[in-house]
Amino acid sequence: MTGQSKADPRSLKPNPWNSNRVSPDNEAKLDASIQRRGMFKPIIVREIPSNEGLTLEILGGQHRCESAIRIGLAEVPIFNLGPISDEEAKEIGLLDNARYGADDIDALNAVIASLNIDLPELTSFMPISDRELNDLFAATSIDLDALEIPDFSAPEELTPEAPVVEPLSEKVKTHEILRFKVPVADAIRIRELIENVREQQGFTEEDALTNAGYALAHILFTAK
Repeated sequence: MTGQSKADPRSLKPNPWNSNRVSPDNEAKLDASIQRRGMFKPIIVREIPSNEGLTLEILGGQHRCESAIRIGLAEVPIFNLGPISDEEAKEIGLLDNARYGADDIDALNAVIASLNIDLPELTSFMPISDRELNDLFAATSIDLDALEIPDFSAPEELTPEAPVVEPLSEKVKTHEILRFKVPVADAIRIRELIENVREQQGFTEEDALTNAGYALAHILFTAK
């Protein structure tokens, strides 16, 4: 039956041409988002013939379907387009994966600020990358030029003898978010430097924003 209905996610068949890939980290976030707010977006399917009669093949929402199976949902909302051709099905799959717009950072920041959610909680179910977090908190009244950050030409200038700021073993609410506004050209270099130091010093135990903060503190403290 075409149109909106529900189905057992285990009965839905993935299509063979889906090019969209999700990292294990974002799979966990997807699971958390569905557990938090439910499956509010239907899985797009079509009807294809099989030995059992008709099979429902996924055109959009394969990762949501897999997440529903992982967390044990008995049924999920689907939208059945009926017996459409392979060409139509592939186009619909591409359209479902496409994103035509981009977030206005100020508007997105305002939405997030209006929610009663801290960053560790937000990043537990939202697929936000380190770069997107940096962009979210890029505008503030603090000027990096006033901090007199030295000119590091390469991460190797951080010597092994320099004191290391160790990550906290547990998340504690003793952190403060500092937001910086810097020239675009400098922002690219600063991000790369922070990311290099984060990886070099092993700041990986906390959320992305906290790890970046540890790396920035390490850079500033070793520059004294």
